[in-house]
Amino acid sequence: MTSRTDEIADFLAQNGWSNAQKAPLAGDASARRYERLTMFDGKKAVLMDAPPEAGQTTAPFVDMARHLTALGVSAPDIYAADTQRGLLLLEDLGDALFARMVTNNSQLERPLYEAAADVLTTLHKHPAPTGLATMDAQTLRDMIEPVFSWYVASADREWQKPWKIFQEEIRPILAEHIGAPDTLVLRDYHAENLLWLPDRQGIARVGVLDFQDALLGHRAYDLVSLLQDARRDVPQEIEHHIKAHFVQASDIDPEAFDIAYSLLGAQRNLRIIGVFARLCMHFGKPHYVDMIPRVYDLAMRNLQHPLLKGPAEILSSALPAPTPDLLENLKAKCATVPTP
Repeated sequence: MTSRTDEIADFLAQNGWSNAQKAPLAGDASARRYERLTMFDGKKAVLMDAPPEAGQTTAPFVDMARHLTALGVSAPDIYAADTQRGLLLLEDLGDALFARMVTNNSQLERPLYEAAADVLTTLHKHPAPTGLATMDAQTLRDMIEPVFSWYVASADREWQKPWKIFQEEIRPILAEHIGAPDTLVLRDYHAENLLWLPDRQGIARVGVLDFQDALLGHRAYDLVSLLQDARRDVPQEIEHHIKAHFVQASDIDPEAFDIAYSLLGAQRNLRIIGVFARLCMHFGKPHYVDMIPRVYDLAMRNLQHPLLKGPAEILSSALPAPTPDLLENLKAKCATVPTP
C-alpha cells in the first residue's frame, strides 16, 4: 500500500517540485496540512495536503478559487491539482496576514478592514456558483447545537432540554429576519485567513484563504466573521465604522441589516463556543479553549438586541460563563471524548 509520503513525493515529481525545500505552514482547525515549497531559484509554492481518508476534499477549494479569481479576488492560483489524492500546489501569497500586519502597525487596521469589506461587497454583486449548500433558518439553528452538546455538557449540566427550548425560540426569529439564502458566504473570513498584497490594485490587494466550505447564506455572515473575530479583539469603533462602510457600499436597509448582523453574530459565536469545546475534548486541541471567553463576550453582546430577549433569557440559566474553573475543567477533558 502506497504511503502518504510516497503519494506526495510522486505528486511533486510529476509537477517539477521534487527538489523543493519544505517548511511547515500554520494550518487551520481541520485535518488539512500545508507546507511552503521553495526551489533553488527562489520560486515558491504551497502544498495543500488534504487526506481523503480523513474526510478531506480539495475539489471545492479548486472550484471556489477559480470563481474568486474570475471576479478579481486574490485567491491562490492553482498550479497543479490531484483532487482524487487530495493534493494541491498553490500560489504562495506570502506571510502578510492581516492579524500580523495590524499587530505590527495599528494604523493599518482601518484601511485593511475597509479593503476586506470591499471584497465582500464585490462578491455580493455577482451570482454565486451553482450547487452550493445553503444556510437557511433551520441550518443556522442546527449549527448552534454544539454549544449545548459540547460546551454545556462539558460543565456536567443537562443540555438536551434547554437545547430543545432554545431551538424552538430561535428558529422563527431566524426565519423571519434572515430570509432565503442568496449570497456567497466564505464562512472563515477573518484576519488570520486574509493577506495584505499592497503591490496589487483594488480588491486584489486582499489575499483570501480557507474558503472551501463556502455556501449560500446572508450577506451579514462574513462581515460578522471579519469584525467579531474569535482570535483577536477588533475595537468596537472599527467594527462600527466598517459595518457602516459596508452598508453604505452595499446600498441596503441599515435597520434590517443591523438585525441580521446581531442575530448572526449571536448564532455564529454560540456555535464557535461549542466547536472550540469539541476541538479540545474530541480532537485534543486545548489551545482553542483559551479563545472561548472572547467568543462568549461577543455572543452575549449580540444577545442584548431586543429581538433576542427570549433566547437570551433561556441562555442566562442554561449557558455557564467561561470561568477559570470551567475552562480548566474543560481542558482536563482534552482528547477524552472518543466520538462526537
